[in-house]
Amino acid sequence: MLGAISEFGVLGALAVGGIVGVVLVAAVGVTVARRKLRDFSRGVFGTDSIIDGINRHADIAAETPRSVSSMTRLMEPQIARDFPEFSWEEFRGKAETMLISALGAISDGDESRLVNASPDIKNLIANRIAGNKRDGIREVYNQIRIHQTEIANYEKSQGKCIVTLQSAMEYYYYKERNGQLIDGTKERKTQTKYNTEVMYIQDITKIKTGSAVGTTCPNCGAPVTNLGAKYCEYCGSQVVPVNIKVWSLHNFYEVDYNHTY
Repeated sequence: MLGAISEFGVLGALAVGGIVGVVLVAAVGVTVARRKLRDFSRGVFGTDSIIDGINRHADIAAETPRSVSSMTRLMEPQIARDFPEFSWEEFRGKAETMLISALGAISDGDESRLVNASPDIKNLIANRIAGNKRDGIREVYNQIRIHQTEIANYEKSQGKCIVTLQSAMEYYYYKERNGQLIDGTKERKTQTKYNTEVMYIQDITKIKTGSAVGTTCPNCGAPVTNLGAKYCEYCGSQVVPVNIKVWSLHNFYEVDYNHTY
């Protein structure tokens, strides 16, 4: 009997010792893990707390403008050769005004706030506003600011030319439904990029859209299909340059999320 008790005592001691060993190993593991997390946080964020580091990183990102794809020096001379009447400064200003007015129109739920917008963009914004009203969503853009706008691309195809402008923007953005925040944040700014496409109808016979712009010769009334032409192809009369009238801001979208409005 005493032998059995002694045996159970030994086994119990071994069990307790095993548990203590496991606890010690676990404690050491936790300590090592904490040390590694601390070292990682120090190396990446410069602080012992990884949570504080993530928050600090988010604060910095919220105040740092995005870089834009700048091809202005390369492509502006090309556009000027093709279209001497095209004014880069003018369309940069128009694009920036349109972007700010479009986001403001969404915030106010009022498409009449749009400035410099083509019928295509007006329809896009009207649909966005209608969708928000249907879903009971309040979508807000506050303190909108544009840091920089550059030419990002220039392409010619299928009777039209498109100059893509890219703008680095910031704003406070959020969505609410029934007073509850469902997207975005009211505390941090959003830094993002938008592309604006400026389109020129070069040959209306190749454009399959009802919004194409045409013109006629002031002398004989014949249609001018190539709006880059300076003279009527029928009577030879000089055609008043109308290039600037057919450039339009026809689309825009947020680059980071590939979200076309």
